[in-house]
Amino acid sequence: MTTGRCLMLKHCSRCGSNWSLHPFACATCGNTQLHDLQSKGVGVVKACSVVTRAPDARWRALAPYTIVLVTLDEGPTVMGQADTELAVGDLVIGSVQSASTTEFIRFSRHQQNAQPES
Repeated sequence: MTTGRCLMLKHCSRCGSNWSLHPFACATCGNTQLHDLQSKGVGVVKACSVVTRAPDARWRALAPYTIVLVTLDEGPTVMGQADTELAVGDLVIGSVQSASTTEFIRFSRHQQNAQPES
């Protein structure tokens, strides 16, 4: 498994909005001049769900695992995998991870001065 790549967002230079997906234009102001922004990966858990029946063999090996919705400090809400002990309201930090041909965001509890998992 490859670990530790930063989360990348799109940033609107006109209105300052940030997006986790890669839109053609800013949904807030319509600007098409969007730039890459490296996220710190820090955010707050807004929802979590434990998955016990994985969709395929690749994920079955990891079950049970937790899926979370995290609102990043930069604004966007993203979905990722997380430590099982996390709960709504927890401060987390995440990074992009790779396993085989799959990339996903992995979150863990944020400790003071912590860096994304590596």
